[in-house]
Amino acid sequence: MNKKISLGLALSISAIVCAVTFIVTSFFSLQSFNKKVADVKEKSEKYKQLENADTYIRENYLHDIDEEKLGYGILKGYINGLGDKYSQYLTPDEYQEMLAEDSGKVIGLGITVSKDSSGYIKVSSIMTDSPVSDSILETGDIIVAVNGKDVLEEGAEESVALMSGTAGSDIEITIRRNGKDIPLKFTRQMIEITSVTGNMLDDYIGYIRISSFRANTPDQFRNVLEKLTMNGAKAIIFDLRNNGGGLADSLEKCLDPLLPEGVIAVEKYKDGHTETLVYSDESELDIPMTVIVNGNTASAAELFSASLRDFKGSPIVGEQTYGKGVIQTYHEFDDGSAVSLTTSEYQTSLSECFDGIGLTPDYIAVQSEGESDDFQLDKAVEVTLQMIK
Repeated sequence: MNKKISLGLALSISAIVCAVTFIVTSFFSLQSFNKKVADVKEKSEKYKQLENADTYIRENYLHDIDEEKLGYGILKGYINGLGDKYSQYLTPDEYQEMLAEDSGKVIGLGITVSKDSSGYIKVSSIMTDSPVSDSILETGDIIVAVNGKDVLEEGAEESVALMSGTAGSDIEITIRRNGKDIPLKFTRQMIEITSVTGNMLDDYIGYIRISSFRANTPDQFRNVLEKLTMNGAKAIIFDLRNNGGGLADSLEKCLDPLLPEGVIAVEKYKDGHTETLVYSDESELDIPMTVIVNGNTASAAELFSASLRDFKGSPIVGEQTYGKGVIQTYHEFDDGSAVSLTTSEYQTSLSECFDGIGLTPDYIAVQSEGESDDFQLDKAVEVTLQMIK
């Protein structure tokens, strides 16, 4: 028997459906409204606490307040309050310094420094072909003054900031060596950071060291790779020890000539959607490849290693890596400051995200402290020779 619904019954059902829809919609709208009201109230209470603290401090603090420094400090505190070790707020100067570093070109003296236990600044390394490379300055020297200002009085971070400036401008630093203070004068220069170096280890194996992934890294990488393959390299060892990562775009350009065509890595966002992070075209290097890593191999360097292992079967030699599988996105504000915020996590399209875990090498090789021989490189050569044979 065919059944049909009369017009009157259909209208009744439609009315009921509309009523139910209205009630359900109203219920969830009310819940959403109540949550927003609660959020606004909670935020208002937090801002009230900040206002009360500000009032108390301004009425009782002994010294003058640097309003600009205070404002930046509040914003830094907000980001620190997220509890995310990778997110940070950057002042305009810090942001410009970060952009310069990412570009692979910096203005300065070509030295890296660290805070010494004495409170002064210690010279950690000196770049070749830098403004100071031909001077008497040595690794381990202690910088006690910058442009006549004592580092202890100014503070180590402030003193390092004083060392920044424009290309062609002069700077005077005073170093302390064997109890004697020595003033030195230099001219700041634009310095291109070399992040890729390479050489032939023997007649068959090429060696490429990648220290970071900056904007100029892909060009350096292609030049070194082409040179080694033209010199007869039948295999390549990539050394990514102490590589803390860098730009995703630069990583993609370095992986592209090595891997087969397709989606190599993806990133996943808060709302659950994914996007392609690394894509490789059809051009592919068809020779054995090995990767060396250690505990300081992180982020883009880990993804480089994981991608080679997943798509080329390249063995990883060394120690468990750092385990940073999240991406930070920069957002610049009107005053030139910026926030670097963790916005997504990533993985190769064939394996899981390694954030907080790291990569476990196929061949564990731990480099002993102070050991002169490079045990990890020797192991990588051994593994690579087996693949060639």
